[in-house]
Amino acid sequence: MNILELVGSTPVIELKNIFNAANGVSLFAKAEYCNPSGSVKDRAAKAMILHGIESGQLTKDKIILDSTSGNTGIAYAMFGAALGYRVQLFMPANASEERKKLILAYGATIIETDPMEGSDGAYRMVMELAKKEPDLYFFPNQYDNFENSRTHYETTGVELYTQCKPTHFAAGTGTSGTFMGVSKRLKEFDPSIQIALMQPDSPFHGLEGMKHMESTITPKIFDGSIADIHFTVKTEDAYATARRLALEEGLFIGISSGANVYAAMEWAKTLPAGSRVATILCDNGYRYLSQPLWRDLV
Repeated sequence: MNILELVGSTPVIELKNIFNAANGVSLFAKAEYCNPSGSVKDRAAKAMILHGIESGQLTKDKIILDSTSGNTGIAYAMFGAALGYRVQLFMPANASEERKKLILAYGATIIETDPMEGSDGAYRMVMELAKKEPDLYFFPNQYDNFENSRTHYETTGVELYTQCKPTHFAAGTGTSGTFMGVSKRLKEFDPSIQIALMQPDSPFHGLEGMKHMESTITPKIFDGSIADIHFTVKTEDAYATARRLALEEGLFIGISSGANVYAAMEWAKTLPAGSRVATILCDNGYRYLSQPLWRDLV
């Protein structure tokens, strides 16, 4: 077995302590932090790299190049180390130190971009470089690469349906690969399954990895029309939920996971008995120890 074979088949956890199921509604979370680099992004990075190799776009003389807020970059770096590819990443300078150190530990290089321009700024810079030197770089372009959503359609969505048969699915979007792939597959299994799109409540938010779609570059793989309902989440509510998950469920997860669970819980409170709400735990909490989410604990 190699590290690529460890991606996927993550467990689903029923959240019985944080959510009062007195109304007969169940809440489930798919533990994507159990992937080898610690996040859901392992699935997309693996799919895009393998497609690049199979299509001949990624050869040993090329450098894997992309923009990232952290998690996809960590996955690229991990797979690059395992498969023998160089990796170069553009990311906002205010990304957590833990994310940067993980990327560097795998031997990848980082070009930091203006934190005020966020993920869009990093994306614009990497686009320019990829166009300038196409023979030097393999640019997967996670925002526009349909291998991103396809892998979640083929794997994550199938696993989730098999594991807990949800009647409702709620998740946020960054590149939107997880949200789009899982939602499409669940709707194919059962068109009555309801989909909720979670987004930060404003353009200036602290939900790392999540996009406020109205104020940012929209990924080509994103189609919001699949959502039946929309939720917005405040940063402080995501933080509070992440802390509750650690204290009440023993689940040490990141900021976007807290936002997903908060939206799922708020929705679950309004649903009829017998409903089964599922969401995604995107990554672990270790990569945010220096961030406000955890740093004030001591």
